Amino acid sequence: MTTNSVQRNIPRQPVSIWLILAAVALLLLIVAVLSVRNYHQEKRYQSQILSEKGAALIRAVEAGARTGMMGMMWGGKQVQSLLEETGRLPHVLYLSVVDSSGRVLAHSDPQKVGRLLRPGFSLQRLAPGASPRWHMVVLPDGRRAFEVYRFFRPFPKDAQRWHQRMSDRMKRRGMGHLPENDWCFGPDRRAKRQIILVGLDPTPFESARREDIRNTLVVSAVLLLLGVGGFMALFWAQSYRATKRQLQDTSAFADEVVTSLPVGLIATDRQGRIAFVNAAAGNIGGFDAESIRGRRPEEVLPEVLCRLIAAADSGDTVLEREVECRFADDRRVPLSVSASRIVSEAGHFVGHILILRDLGEVKRLQDEIRQKEKLAALGSLSAGVAHEIRNPLSSIKGLASYFGQKFAAGSSDREAAEVMVREVERLNRVVSELLDFARPSELSRRRTDLADVLRHSVRLVQQDAGMHGIGIRLSIAEDLPPLSLDPDRFSQCLLNLYLNAIEAMADGGRLTVAAQAAADGGVQISVTDTGMGIPEENRSKIFDPYFTTKTTGTGLGLAIVYKIIEAHGGTISIEDAPRGGTRFTVYLPPQPPQGEKSNP
Repeated sequence: MTTNSVQRNIPRQPVSIWLILAAVALLLLIVAVLSVRNYHQEKRYQSQILSEKGAALIRAVEAGARTGMMGMMWGGKQVQSLLEETGRLPHVLYLSVVDSSGRVLAHSDPQKVGRLLRPGFSLQRLAPGASPRWHMVVLPDGRRAFEVYRFFRPFPKDAQRWHQRMSDRMKRRGMGHLPENDWCFGPDRRAKRQIILVGLDPTPFESARREDIRNTLVVSAVLLLLGVGGFMALFWAQSYRATKRQLQDTSAFADEVVTSLPVGLIATDRQGRIAFVNAAAGNIGGFDAESIRGRRPEEVLPEVLCRLIAAADSGDTVLEREVECRFADDRRVPLSVSASRIVSEAGHFVGHILILRDLGEVKRLQDEIRQKEKLAALGSLSAGVAHEIRNPLSSIKGLASYFGQKFAAGSSDREAAEVMVREVERLNRVVSELLDFARPSELSRRRTDLADVLRHSVRLVQQDAGMHGIGIRLSIAEDLPPLSLDPDRFSQCLLNLYLNAIEAMADGGRLTVAAQAAADGGVQISVTDTGMGIPEENRSKIFDPYFTTKTTGTGLGLAIVYKIIEAHGGTISIEDAPRGGTRFTVYLPPQPPQGEKSNP
């Protein structure tokens, strides 16, 4: 990982939970102060409105009484009627005029006239010109009343002069005089200290105030929730960002690790679609990871892998199971496959995972080791057998030649002796080949132009190929690097491959020899024929000594080819040619395992 990715792994500190609690407490305090302030403000508005309404009613009653007395000689009865009519106004519980002892002089309810207004009635001492006052009282029936009161002033300021003037006017008109016993017309109204009281119903205002309080509480609660939610959202947002950064860094780290794994890894999601493919899996399958992501496994993967996914899904253990897969480009790849279900900590199914390990190199090394062990054992056996056979063969050949001279030329006995000599010579050649195979490969390496070796080897078989109706095509790249090899032994290797190809094309065909530079600086040589091909079941045995499908031959040609190429540090492989036939591919590394001359 880079330095930047390491630095990104350091998360920022989220907002402290104590800071959030302090902010919430401050918000609660602000909401509580606003609620209390709003409550007192509503209460003050209610008192102001009701007191102004009560004062207005008092002034209206006084104005009506004053007008009636001056114009129509009203007395206590008319004022009583005025209170009764005014008491019918909405939200007016009562109107009453009482004296200083609390006895009712006039009331909106006539039945209460002459009684005490209520038990224990007492009012604070009022100045003659005092403004109306108010207080809350509880009526005998349990109702609450907002009571506004002040001195009752239905007369002008100079009440005695007005009283005298009204009495004189009534006498002149023959109407008698003002009744002295009427509570409205005493000679000194100030001395009687009459008080008017207005009882107003506070229920509508209290209901409205309660509704306002409820609305205030609701709004406060909403504000509180919004504030708490805002702080929590800020906290969660910062936590989310920190967690997201950590998750991104962890994901990047995991992706880097998984991508760099030498084994192939394929993962599916809950819907069974391919969600992840690393580079190693793409190289093994020969497909682009992006092109198969989001597709179902059965659409792009070999059937055997899909069966292993189904087996893992059903609960079977799939661990290091060796299979051979045929991919879309018709390649057969031996794999070691492990498959399992991915389950979260909560027990929920997440997907499947396939781990692929390419066994091609392992199989090749195993085959190579087996081949070397087989060749070593056969070489040791062949050396012993060849030495034991060669001496008797020399004796048999000498005796056959001796006895052949005893018979007349052209006789059957002499011909039999000559056949015996030829067969002994053929058997001696087989023993010689056997000894060549068993003998360690002694290479005389030198800097060699491979193009010259190829041209020379092709010229050696050109006449033989022409006799069988076989054309030869030689293709040599111009950028072939010079190699350190034994030209004689390598020519022998090439001749064995050419002769094998010519024998495979009994009815004619084409032999193609091509050489090109490999990506690592080595050389790759291919020998391709258009013959009958080699069956799949024989390919693993064609380099074994004495294995042959021909009626003639010893079966040592390809074994010697394998040994010479191995001595040069190279490899040889076999495959079907694109247009039928067989292709042998020889790879020579850029540097020899030893110096110019070596005895491997």
